[in-house]
Amino acid sequence: MEATPAIAAPQQQHIPSREPATSNRHRGRGQGRGRGGSSLHFRPASVVPNQQHVPNGAAHTDSSADESGRPQQNRTVNGRQFGGQLTQEQSSTPTTNANATHLQADAVVFVPGQAPANTAAPRQQQPRQPRPPPKRPPKSQAPDIATRTHEDIDNGYYECAICTVEVQRKAKVWACHTCWTVFHLSCIKKWSTNEGSTVTRQQAEGDAAPPRQWRCPGCNLPKDELPSNYTCWCGKEFEPRAPSGVPPHSCGQTCGRERARKCPHPCELTCHAGPCPPCSHMGPTVMCFCGKHETTKRCSETDYDDGWSCGEVCGEVMPCGEHTHEEACHEGLCGACEVRVPARCYCGQTEKALMCCDRGEEMESHRCHVAGDDELLTESWTGAFDCGSTCGRPFDCGVHACEKACHVQNTEASRCPHSPDLVTHCSCGKTPLSDLTDKARESCEDPIPSCRQPCGKLLSCGHRCPAICHTGNCPSCRQVIDIKCRCGRTSSKSICHQGHEEPPQCMRVCRTTLNCGRHACDERCCTGEKKAAERQSVKRKQRPLHAAPRAVDDGFEPEHICTRQCGKLLKCGQHYCEELCHKGACGTCREAVFDEVSCHCGRTVLQPPLPCGTKPPPCRWPCTRPKACGHPQVAHNCHEDNEACPKCPFLVEKQCMCGKHTLKNQPCWLQDVRCGGVCGKRLRCGYHHCRQLCHRPGSCEDANGQPCQQPCGKPKKVCGHPDESLCHSPFSCQEDKPCLSKMFITCACQAQKQEVRCGASKSSDGNINKTLPCNEDCAKMERNRKLALALNIDQSTHVEGGDHVPYSVETLSLFAQKPKWGQTQEREFRVFATSSDEKRLRFKPMKSQERAFIHALAEDFGLDSESMDPEPHRHVMVWKTPRFVSAPSKTLAEALRIRKAQTSAVTSANGSDNEGASKVVKASNTTGEPYNSFLISNPRFGLTVDELRSDLKDVVHPGSSLTFDIEFLPSEEVVLKISNPTITAQSLQQTLLGLRPAVAAVVASKGYGTAQLCTTDSSLNILRRESDELSGDGWSKVAAKRAAPKIVTQTGGFRGSNSFAALSGNKVTFAKKKPEKAVKPKKEVVVDDWEEAETVEEEKERRSPGSMPEQRADDVGSSTIEVKASTVTEPQPNEPVEALDWADQVEQSLS
Repeated sequence: MEATPAIAAPQQQHIPSREPATSNRHRGRGQGRGRGGSSLHFRPASVVPNQQHVPNGAAHTDSSADESGRPQQNRTVNGRQFGGQLTQEQSSTPTTNANATHLQADAVVFVPGQAPANTAAPRQQQPRQPRPPPKRPPKSQAPDIATRTHEDIDNGYYECAICTVEVQRKAKVWACHTCWTVFHLSCIKKWSTNEGSTVTRQQAEGDAAPPRQWRCPGCNLPKDELPSNYTCWCGKEFEPRAPSGVPPHSCGQTCGRERARKCPHPCELTCHAGPCPPCSHMGPTVMCFCGKHETTKRCSETDYDDGWSCGEVCGEVMPCGEHTHEEACHEGLCGACEVRVPARCYCGQTEKALMCCDRGEEMESHRCHVAGDDELLTESWTGAFDCGSTCGRPFDCGVHACEKACHVQNTEASRCPHSPDLVTHCSCGKTPLSDLTDKARESCEDPIPSCRQPCGKLLSCGHRCPAICHTGNCPSCRQVIDIKCRCGRTSSKSICHQGHEEPPQCMRVCRTTLNCGRHACDERCCTGEKKAAERQSVKRKQRPLHAAPRAVDDGFEPEHICTRQCGKLLKCGQHYCEELCHKGACGTCREAVFDEVSCHCGRTVLQPPLPCGTKPPPCRWPCTRPKACGHPQVAHNCHEDNEACPKCPFLVEKQCMCGKHTLKNQPCWLQDVRCGGVCGKRLRCGYHHCRQLCHRPGSCEDANGQPCQQPCGKPKKVCGHPDESLCHSPFSCQEDKPCLSKMFITCACQAQKQEVRCGASKSSDGNINKTLPCNEDCAKMERNRKLALALNIDQSTHVEGGDHVPYSVETLSLFAQKPKWGQTQEREFRVFATSSDEKRLRFKPMKSQERAFIHALAEDFGLDSESMDPEPHRHVMVWKTPRFVSAPSKTLAEALRIRKAQTSAVTSANGSDNEGASKVVKASNTTGEPYNSFLISNPRFGLTVDELRSDLKDVVHPGSSLTFDIEFLPSEEVVLKISNPTITAQSLQQTLLGLRPAVAAVVASKGYGTAQLCTTDSSLNILRRESDELSGDGWSKVAAKRAAPKIVTQTGGFRGSNSFAALSGNKVTFAKKKPEKAVKPKKEVVVDDWEEAETVEEEKERRSPGSMPEQRADDVGSSTIEVKASTVTEPQPNEPVEALDWADQVEQSLS
C-alpha cells in the first residue's frame, strides 16, 4: 500500500510545527516542505518518477551559482517549483506529471510490472489560490471587566493609556486596583516618578513632610505605593508565566482576594483581572435592629456594616420610663423622649405642653387660697420646669411681693424681708436702727432710716459705692478715670463703668504692612499695632554674621495676617493662585495635563503627563489652517494661534460697512470697505438720522455717548413750526424765545394773506392769532358766497347729465399712482370742508410729488394752498377762502372710474364711426367687484339711524339672518352694509339685487334720499356705484324710454355757463326772465308703478331684435327724489321740442 503516504502528505502541510520560533524564521511559507522535508519523498507507485525530482536533497547541475559558490537547485513537487524564487506555472509536461500524483476517477487498472497507459487526456490543474489570512476576532463586548480585559489582551486590542501601544500577553504589566486599568510596567514607573503626576499636599507647620503620592492616569486618584514589581492579577506570584488555557498575566491559582463588600468568603475564581464578582454564597442569619426578626440572604445582599430594619414599631421604653418609642425599627439608641406632656412651672404661673425630655427635676409646690366662704384651701402641684418669670407671690405682709425667679412654693407665704423684726440696721449695714431713731418700726411699710454715710459697698470695678446709704442695688460707678484705648497709644478721661464695658477707640488708623507684603492694615485703633512696632524694631537690629538664621516665620501678629486670597494668575495662564495672600512669586500650577500637547497641525506632539501651561512645540511642517474666505493659503510654517497667517492677497467683491453697496476689486483681507455714501441710520434720540459717510456699525454721530448735534426739527407746541435749535432729546423744546419761522396771516374771510415771522413763545402768541382787516374784495366775495348758497348753485348742477368730473386731469393722474394714500388725503379734505370752525389745515412733511397732489386737490376743492419750510420739513398749508362753497359730491375713486368709462366710450365710438355703424355702447353692469351694500345719496336733513332701522326691518324676511349696518360717511351719504361673513360675494350681490326694489321703494316713500347699489371696502371707501355704470340723465333716461332724442335749447341765466356766471362783476342784478312761447305738450300718461312699467319696457326690448340696449329703470342718476315716474310720449315732427326738467315733472306728479 504505497499510495497511503501520498494521500496523507497534503494533510501534514497544515499541522502546526512544534519547533522553536527560531527555526520557523528560516522556513518561511513552506513549513514541512523545505529541504529535508519528508512529505517530498512520497509518490504513488503508478507514477513514473520525474527526471527533475531528486530525492534526498540531490541537486541538478546548473550554469548559475549563488554567492556561496553552491549551484542553485530547482525542485518541483506536485507541480510547484521551489528554487528560492516565486512559484510559477509549469509547462504542460510538468503539469501532466503533477496531475498524475493525484487520484483520478478514470485511471487505468493498475497491473504490477506494467507501465500505466494514458487513455484520457490529462486535465489542466487550476492555479492554487493563496490561503486567506485568519480572521481577527472583533473587540470584546463582554459585560464584565475581567473578560473584556482578557480577550482584548489576547486579541491585541488592549492599549496602554500612557504609550498607546498594545499590551501583549508576554509583556510586564501593572493594574490599578481602583479603575482596573492595565499599563505597561515600564510606562507606569516613569509616570509615577514624573513631577506632573505628584499629588501636592499641604504640610502643617512643624510636622514631618508627608509621604509622596502620585496620581493614576486612568482614574486621576492619588496612590501611596509606587509600582515596582510585575505580579499576577491576585498578587501571589511575581513574574508570572501564564500557561496555555489560562488568562494572560494570571498565575492560574485561585484568586482568593477580599471582595468589595467585605464578604467573608474569598473569591473562588482563577486569578483574573478587574474586580471580583459578587459572592454567590448564602450569608449568615442577621437579626434586625430591634431584635424581633431575623433573615438570611445571599452574601452579596447582606449588609455587614449597617444591618437592616424590619420596619415595625420599635417599642423600646424611653429614658423617661413612661413612654415607648413609636418610630420604626432603627439603629442605635432611641434618643430623647419627644412626647409632649402637660406641665406646670414651679411657681405655678405657667402651664403648657412640654416635651418629655425638656422637663426638669420634678418638685412639689403648695399654696394656700382663701375661698369665698372664708374656707382655707391648699393647692398642690408638681413643678417640672422654670418659667423664667418673677415669682410675684405676696409676702405675709400682703404689701410686698417676692422678686425672685420662678422657684418652689411653700404652703405658707414667706416672711416679708422688710419686716421690723428682720431689719435691725440701716441699708448699708453700718449703723443699728436703735442708734438712728428712738421710734421703732411697726410695719414693713415704715421707711428704713438712713445713716447719711457713704454706702461703701465694693463695686465690680473695684471702687467703693460713693452714694449715701440707700436701699436697693448700688448704681453704676461714675468715677472719672484715665482709660487707654484698644491700641494703648492714647488715653482719655471717661466714666469708670463705660471703660470696663467697652474700651474706647481712638481715630488712629493702623498702617502696618500685613504678612503678604501687598496689603496694609486699615483697622482703626488696632490692638496689634504696638506688637507690630516691637517686632519691626527687633528686625532692624544688627545681627552678627555667625548668628543663626532667622526662622521663616517672622512672628506676625494674628491681627496682621492677611486672610485674602492671592488670586494672581499663575504661569500657566489658565488658573489662579488659591492660597492665602503671600509674599513673592506664586508657585507653579499644581494641575497636570493628561492630554497630548501638539501643534496646530498635530504632527509635532508632546506626550503626557505635562505641567499645566505647557506651550505647543514648534513645528516645521507647513500650516494647514484653512482661510475663512476660502482662498488658498499662503505658504508658511505651522505656528501657534496667537500668530496670524499672512493676509490673503486675492481681490474680491465686498459689501461696504453700511451694507448699501458692493464694491469690486477689494483686497480680501480688507475688512473696512467704504462706499462713500451717507449712513442714514436713526440716532438714539429717535428723531434724526446719521449724516456721516459710510462707517462701521455703532460709529454714528452719537457713538460713545455723544449727544446728537443736528437741529431738533420737532414741531413746537405753541405754533407748530419746527424747532431750529440743537437736538435736546429726550427733553421738550425750549419755547421761551420767539419763533423765527415764517407764516401767513389772513383776514377773517381768508381772502387776504401776508407773510410774517411767527414770533410765538410760551409768554406770547406772536402773530399766530393776528388777522388782516377785510377790504372791499372780501365783502364782494362774501356777498357772492351767500348768493350762491341762496340760489343752491353747485358745480354739478350746470352740467348736463351725471357724468361730470369735478377734478382736473392732473389730480386724477396723481391719484391713480397712489389710490390708497390719495383716499386718505381726500378724507382729510372732506373732514376739513365739513368743519365750520376750522379755517386752516396743516399736512405732515411729504415728498414733492405728494405735495403736488395736495395742491391740485386743494384747487379742485376751491381752497388756497402754500408750501412752507425748507426740506426735509417742507409741508403744505391749506386755507378756506370765500370761493370755497362745499366739497365735490363725487369722490376721487368715482371720478377716476367715470373718466375711464368716458375714455373707453370715446374709443368705442371712434371705432364704430370708422366702420360706418352707429351703435350706442352701454356700460356693462356686471363688471367690477360685486355689490355688497346700499348707498343713500342726498339724505334728508336730520336723518337718524333709528329711523332707517325701523323702516328697513320689514324689508328683510324675519327668518333670514341678514341685518343692515348703518354708517354715515363724511360726504353725508349713508351706507347700508350687510353683516353676514358666511355668505359669498356673488350670493350677497344676488341677495341685494332681490332686495333693491323694496329698499328703493321704502327710501323713496319716506323721503330719505336716493338708494342705489354700491361696493365698499373694509374702511367704507366706495369703490363702485351703480350710477357709475349708467350714462345719460338717470331718471330722465328712465322716463323717456323710446322717446325722441332730447334737444337742449339755449336759455338765459347761468344754466348753460359757469355756475358763478351770475355772480360775476361788481354788482349782482336779477333780470326778469324773458317769456317763452308756450308749447302745448301732449297729454302725459302717468303710471302708478314705474318699476313695473320699466320691467314691461325691458321685456319689449329683449323681444325686439333690433332694439337698442338701455339702462335699468331702477338705476339712480343725479336726480334727488325717486318716486312715481311719468312717461312722455314722443313729440310730433312739426312740434317744437322743449328741454324738459324731469325733476319738476316728478314734483308735479306727486302733487
